[in-house]
Formats: sequence, C-alpha cells, structure tokens
Amino acid sequence: MKKKICFVVAIPMTAHTFLRDHIRVLCEVYDIYLVANIKSEEEVKGLAIKGWKSIDIERGISLTKDLKAVAQLKSYFAEMKFDAVHSVTPKAGLVTALAGKLAGIKHRTHIFTGQVWATRTGLMRQMLKSIDKIIAKCDNHIMVDGKSQRAFLEKEGVLKSGKALVFCKGSIAGVNSERFVPDAVARKEEREKMGIKDDMLTYIFLGRLNHDKGIGELYEAYNRLAAEEKDVYLLLVGMDEEGYIEKLPDYKHIQDGKNFSYYGLTKQPERVLNAGDVFVLPTYREGFGSSVLEAACIGLPCICSDAYGVLDAYIDGETGLQCKVGDAESLYQCMKKMHDNADMRMNMGKRSRERALHDFNVKPISEAWLKFYKEILV
Repeated sequence: MKKKICFVVAIPMTAHTFLRDHIRVLCEVYDIYLVANIKSEEEVKGLAIKGWKSIDIERGISLTKDLKAVAQLKSYFAEMKFDAVHSVTPKAGLVTALAGKLAGIKHRTHIFTGQVWATRTGLMRQMLKSIDKIIAKCDNHIMVDGKSQRAFLEKEGVLKSGKALVFCKGSIAGVNSERFVPDAVARKEEREKMGIKDDMLTYIFLGRLNHDKGIGELYEAYNRLAAEEKDVYLLLVGMDEEGYIEKLPDYKHIQDGKNFSYYGLTKQPERVLNAGDVFVLPTYREGFGSSVLEAACIGLPCICSDAYGVLDAYIDGETGLQCKVGDAESLYQCMKKMHDNADMRMNMGKRSRERALHDFNVKPISEAWLKFYKEILV
C-alpha cells in the first residue's frame, strides 16, 4: 500500500505552475492528494493526483476564514491519515502548519518561495513576518527555493542557520526543457496575433502586474525608451492586480496596439515567451524567479533587479543585465543597452539557455524531491 502525501496550496494554478512535474514523479511511489480552493474537476485536470478536496484558503488576512480553513484541514488530515503534508505559499503554509500539527501529522513540510513582508514596513511587516516564523516553528521540514532567499530568511531570524533545504541550484520547479524550447512557428504566430513587426525589439514581462514586480518602473523606463526608439515593443503577460493597464494614458509614448500589448493570462507561457526578445523582471522581491528560467530556456536574455531571490536566476553580464530595485533610470539604461547591442543580446540568450538546461532542468529537481520523501517516509 502506497504512503500518502497531501499538497496544500491556495489556488490550483499554483499546483499546475510549480508542482505538476514533481507530482508526476512522486505519484510513481506515493498516492498524491491536493487541497486548494478548487471549483471544479477541470481545475485539477492534468495533475497526477489520487484525489482532491476544496477548502477556501484566502490569500488575504481573514481571521474567521483562516480559523475555518484550519479546522477543515485538521479534520481532513485526520480522516485521511496522511503520512506527510506539504504546503506552498504563505497562507497555505500557515493553515497547513497549524492543522498538520493539531492533526498529529508526523511529517510537515513547507517551501518558502518569497516573502510578502520584504517590501513592507512597521506593524504590517512584523505581522506578516510572524506568519513565516509560525510556519518555520510548526513544521519539521523546511525547503527554500533559492540560496539567496535562504540567506535572507536566516538573516531576518525566520530560519535557523543550516536548517532549510535548497535542492540542486535552486528553484521550486526548475524548468521543463521539453516544454520551454525556442519555437520559430510559435514566435511568428504569436507576434502576428498581436501585430508585432519582425524588426520590433520586444521586451516581455510575465507575472502578476503589481507594484512589487516593478511595473511602475518598467512603464517609466519604457516610456522614455519608446520616445527615442521606434523599433521597440513592450508585451505584458499576466494578471493585472492593481489596475496598471488603466494607467497607460499617463505615459504618452506607450501606445496600445502600436508599441505595446497587454496579453492577459495564459496557460501556454512557452508560446508567448517565444514572441519576446528580452525578458524583463524589475522586481522588488522574489522567491527565485521561475519565469526568468522559462525565458532563459527559450533563449532570451534578461534584465532583472538586484533583489534577493531573483539573483539566483541569472548572472549579471553573462545571461542578462542587472538594474537596481525601484530605479527607473537604471532599468532604462539596461533596456537601452540591450537595444543597442544585438550581438550582446544574442550571446546572452545563448548562454541563458545553456545555463537553464544545465543547472535548472526540472528532472534532477523532481528526483531530489523524491529522494527527500524516500528518506523521511521510511
């Protein structure tokens, strides 16, 4: 009889994005279950799971809903007698840690993938930080998806030195080298769909559109670049969480449909990334920067900030250029340099793909997860 592992996330998309390949490997040895705010069977289609349960886990703070989620999880954990529970993202981590401990689950694991509180100040920072401390105290196995993030958490007193695991070179999910490949056909089709001309140098962002991802600085830098250069294009892909598309009229040189497109959400990032020439992530905080690896595997050079976490995803001057956090001038200079140096772009893109394939292939990371569970579930 197989032993049972239950993964807990707030939304099913997290499982698809970060856990799908690991679950496919783990399910050969264990029965895998998933808990999330699941609205239908369709939302978990494609995941190699034995079963699932829908529990409302709010991303925001809601004492009533959070306590309800803890109670429901505790009951489910006890009923199913899981051998291990494993959480991803802060709120899922908190309710899973508490419920798992109360239910007497022997092996409780959480993987840290970035800290919301890193950009906050005052009481809110302390309150959000305390959530991570509770998770670290209640769980008996801690993973972190990057070495610079682990160092940050140790420095901040969230984790004890040397107690958290980072598998391989880092990244929660690595990159699927069979999925993220240079694809000339996809590039042509996606660019034609958006009306991007062949000679337009396209900067692409993939992620949530919000302040912490540096979208404000990206607008400022690109607006200046677009005033100077007519062969540039900016493509934003992801959920607009803070109304950034509505702010476009404030930037007179960013013209929707002419040198800018908002793609929205996609379930095929490998296709839309092929439409780009340079990947841009001027983030204020990051767990690792999986989108940087996906773009790199396709062969795109990057422009990334010097925030902790994302530092592990690229090498400044080798696979991309580094801008300063919250500095539109620094970002502009990097974008301008990429525009003016075609040979540099090509060489960085080539090296990006080589590094992604060698250091961050998903298969060794999935095997490391399997090895971890084989060692604790003896």
